[in-house]
Amino acid sequence: MGLQAARSADYARLIAVPAIWGGTFVAGKHVVAVLSPMMGSFARYIVACVALLVAAFVLEGGLPTLTRRQWIGTFVLGTFGVFAYNLFFMAALERLPGSRAALIIALNPAITIAISAVVLKEHLSPRRWLGVAIALFGVWIVISHGDIASIASAGIGAGELFMFGAVTSWALYTIIGRKVLGGLTPLAATNYAALWGTLMLACVAAPEFGSVTMSQFDGVMVGSLLYLGIGGTALAFVWYYMSVKKLGTAVTSIFNNLVPVFGVAISVLVLGEDLLVSMLVGGAIAIAGVMMVSRP
Repeated sequence: MGLQAARSADYARLIAVPAIWGGTFVAGKHVVAVLSPMMGSFARYIVACVALLVAAFVLEGGLPTLTRRQWIGTFVLGTFGVFAYNLFFMAALERLPGSRAALIIALNPAITIAISAVVLKEHLSPRRWLGVAIALFGVWIVISHGDIASIASAGIGAGELFMFGAVTSWALYTIIGRKVLGGLTPLAATNYAALWGTLMLACVAAPEFGSVTMSQFDGVMVGSLLYLGIGGTALAFVWYYMSVKKLGTAVTSIFNNLVPVFGVAISVLVLGEDLLVSMLVGGAIAIAGVMMVSRP
């Protein structure tokens, strides 16, 4: 019973992560409406670093001393998961409509699983591979509003390549994190990765520091940054790495298929966007695929 309860808690956290990330689309819209994408990313990670450091000192008594290998590992995590991902993601959003960008994000589990199978030798049964395909098909239905052919025929340009770079960066962040977590807690690894990535973002955003004013940080902006930094980054990243450590990269990454599903649902509730039949059908199919992968 204890083992079953622990496993249920693991999957509850794993479902909560894409739900939290689904809300970041709404919060992010408020931030980029006032700040530039790069400045908004830097502000988000400043909040995240503060939250992560407070959590590390309260829960674990501070940050551990790293070995040379761990310094290198966390630097690589910050490079891919924070710095590179944000650069590619923002560049893609300047060139792509949101629906097409979300479609490419949905490829993340397949890319992560493929790299994991080669690099980490993780094995997935045929049933789980089928679950991956079903989940991805459900996400395509949600994002395309039921017209998958229209997305497939839209062509590939610079925006798609940037978005693929973002997806690949996140896949590498997930896989490398599995190796780094061998000697670090998820909270410690996320702390160091966030600190490295924030330092890199600061270097890129530095020319824009002088254009930021306090009047830009009203209640909506502060609330959005707190959600992005504390919920969407600090809490979600730690829970995500806890899942990677316990369940593996393959099972964990498939739950990323739920991010656009939750994103659509939250947009309907918060922004008043239309709820379509294709969203309900595609969401149900995606959840069914995720359940096939997550079953032991």
